Parts: sequence; structure tokens; C-alpha cells
Amino acid sequence: MNNTLLQIVAERLVMGVFTLFGVSILITLGVEALSGDVCSAILGQAAELSTVTACQKQLGLDQPIHVRYVNWLFNVLQGDFGVSLASRRDVLEQLDMRLGNTLYLAALTAMFAVPIGILLGVLAALYRNSLIDHLISTTTLTTISSPEFFVGYILMAFFAVHLNWLPAVSNIDDTMGFWERLRVSALPVTTLAMVTVAHMMRMTRASIVNLLASPYIEMAKLKGLKPSRIIIKHALPNAWSPIIQVVVLNLAYMVVGVVVIEVVFVYPGLGALIVDAVLNRDMPVIQGTAMVFAAVYVLLFMLADILSMLANPRLRHRR
Repeated sequence: MNNTLLQIVAERLVMGVFTLFGVSILITLGVEALSGDVCSAILGQAAELSTVTACQKQLGLDQPIHVRYVNWLFNVLQGDFGVSLASRRDVLEQLDMRLGNTLYLAALTAMFAVPIGILLGVLAALYRNSLIDHLISTTTLTTISSPEFFVGYILMAFFAVHLNWLPAVSNIDDTMGFWERLRVSALPVTTLAMVTVAHMMRMTRASIVNLLASPYIEMAKLKGLKPSRIIIKHALPNAWSPIIQVVVLNLAYMVVGVVVIEVVFVYPGLGALIVDAVLNRDMPVIQGTAMVFAAVYVLLFMLADILSMLANPRLRHRR
């Protein structure tokens, strides 16, 4: 029996809930497997055992892991993400502050990366096997092959140290104006955009090139249509479904995969927050940040499925 769009969305929502549940368990077990805890991180290695034990009892760390997890899950279902064990600040408050910065970074990157990536992919397909295609493909392949932190440090050394055009540290705050905020975040945005543009360009090119072998494209060629018209009017509309998938995948990466970039540029986002929390073994902050990341990832992938079905109605009738 064919599934309707509404049924598929409902199925994705149910799968998303189970995914979040699984992520919460894996994160809890992963942090528990690390050596030490927040008391050891705060008091230091030279602290007496009695002091560490008293700290653990005060923070509830002396309870079994399954008891702590169930209590945390019960509170999260009521909208309470708990209190940071290291700073004693409300976790939800910290997430709210940092999430805005990460979403700003992702949105600003997407404004540049999405149109540039699709445009380069169309150009590479239009001039396939030409010098332009080889140049674009080689450049993007080099970008994908380079580690993000390496690209970030190269940009930092050139634009911040050598030319002194942009700040090396992207420590934005709410008091900054739009242009100052844009200038401070230029280097992490550029680093993130270079990687995402490369992925989107290669996927766009591959999708269009595959469609160029279709019978209706061959018929358009026999009619004498220009290559640019064939790609833009005939191939590109039918390539939107896989392109949408890769665009949304990269949007998810912009939000979830920015940990390295935020650490390199000291950017106050969720990525830097979870790194600090792991160093301090701050379980509530780690769990809360991981759940936000997982929720964004699940929602964006569900959005990709919906948009793909709207772009290609045949996908709605798959069993």
C-alpha cells in the first residue's frame, strides 16, 4: 500500500523520537566511560579522596548511572535540562545563548554557500570536461580533502596575521552592530563555506551529468537546443530532489559539525560549549547540547525528505 506524505512525515517523527532516545543513551554511556568526573576536574588531581567523595555526593554523582539517567530524562520531558555541575548555571539558559550564535553562523554561511555551490555545479556540468570543469572540480576536491582546522589556520595566518584585515578570534556578543558582527565572524564563515560549497558543487554536477544521459535530454539535443537551455530548463528541475538532499545535509553539518571551527576561532557557539563540557565532565551540559544537535539533525533530515517528495512526487508512493 502506498504511503501518503502525511504518513511518511508521521513515520519520520516517530523515528526521530527513537533516534533522540538512542542518542541520549549513547552520550550518557560515553561520558560515563571517560576517566574522572566533574569533581575531579574542579578539585584537581591533588584533592583528597574524602573531599572528592563529598563533592560527588553533593552533586548526586554517587547514584548509579541508570538512576541519574532516568531522573534526567524525566526532567527533560518536563522541559528542565538541569543545572551545570561545573558553573551551577541553568543548562537551558546556556543552550539558548549559544544556539543563537551557532544558528547565526550557519545561516550566514548558507546565504553564501548554497547559491555558490549550486552555481558552480551547474557551470561544471555545462562545461563538462573543459578547463572550467577541471578547475572547479580540482579546487573543490582539494578543499574537501583538507582538514577544516588546517583551512581555518591558513585563513587565519593570511587574513588575520599577515594582512591584519580580520580578527583571528571570533568572540561575538549581543552589543556588536551588524557590520562588526559580520567582520568578526568572517573567518569561520569562510572556512565553513569552503567545505560546504565543495560538497554541494560536486553533488549538483553529478546529478545533472547523470540526467544528461536520459532519453528526453537526448531528444532535446536532437532538436538543436543550446546546452545551457537543456541544463537549466530540462536537467536542473529534475535534479532538484538529490540537490535538496545534499543542501539540507550540509545545512545540518553547518549546525552540528562546527565543533572544530568554533574551537579554532574561539567562537561562542554550541560546539565550543560541548567541548568545554566534555573537558569538565559536565554531564547535564553535554547531554543537553547533544540533544539539541541531534534534534536539529533529525528535523533537517525530515525537512529534506519532505522537500524531496514535493520536488519529486514519485517518492511519495514508495513502500
